[in-house]
Amino acid sequence: MRRLLSPALVAVLVAAAIVVPSAPALAAPVFKVPFPCGQVWGGQTRTDHSPVNAVDFNRADDVDDLVYASAPGMVDLVGDQGASGYGKYLRINHGGGYTTYYAHLNNWYVAVGAQVGYGSPVGIVGSTGNSTGPHLHYEQRLNGSSVRVKFDGVEALYYGSRNYTSSNACDGVGTGAGYIDTANSGAQNLYSAPGTSYPVTGSRNDGTYVTIYCQKAGQTITGKWGTGNVWNRIGTNQFVPDVNTDTGYTGFIPSVARCP
Repeated sequence: MRRLLSPALVAVLVAAAIVVPSAPALAAPVFKVPFPCGQVWGGQTRTDHSPVNAVDFNRADDVDDLVYASAPGMVDLVGDQGASGYGKYLRINHGGGYTTYYAHLNNWYVAVGAQVGYGSPVGIVGSTGNSTGPHLHYEQRLNGSSVRVKFDGVEALYYGSRNYTSSNACDGVGTGAGYIDTANSGAQNLYSAPGTSYPVTGSRNDGTYVTIYCQKAGQTITGKWGTGNVWNRIGTNQFVPDVNTDTGYTGFIPSVARCP
C-alpha cells in the first residue's frame, strides 16, 4: 500500500511567518456492502453499540456465509480475542487513514499482508467473542476513530434497521487473495500461461501473499494441496498452480473472473 510522504520544507524565516496551506484530505474509498453481489442483508445501528457507529449485519441462516472486503486494501491485522470482545476479527487498511473492521468471524480466509479488492472473500460469518448470535460486526474508521458507515457513498441509517443490497464486485472484476504454499517450502515458478511447458516468467517465495486477478483451467499437476488443473493469474503473464496457492478454497474462487 503506497503511503503519501510529506515533502521536506527548507526555509529561512527572518522576522516573518510563512503560512503553508494544509493539504486537502484524501477522499474516502467507495465502500461496498461486505457481502457477495446481490445479497440482501439487514443492517442494524443502535445508540448503545460499541463503537456507536458500527453496523451489525444479519440474514437468515447466515452462519459461515462469505464476508467480502468492502474496498481494496491490505489486511494489516488478524486477531482472536477468544470468548471476549471481537472474537475472531480482521482489519483492512485502505490507505489515507481509512480502515475497516470485520468481527465475530467463524474463520478468516486471509492473513496479514494479503492484498484484497472488491469481491475478495476475507472470512465467514460467526458468533465468536462477545456475541449473542451469528452476525457480522462491521466498522469504518478514519485515523483510528470510528465514523459513520457509508455504502456506495450513501450513509447507513442511524439509528435503526435497514436492508442493504450488495453491489460488491457486481461488475465481475472481483479479485481473490492467498499465499504461495508449496510442498517443499521452496520458491514457486511462475509461467506465462497455465502449464509448466510454458516459459517461466519469474518466481515467488513460499509464504508470499498474492492477489489473484483471474483463474483458468490448464495443465493438471500435483502440489501441496492435492491434484488439480486450476491456475491463478497473479500478474501479467504470471500464472501459478492453485494446488500451490492457499486461498481458502479448493479450485475456483467464487466471484473471481475466469481468465480469457
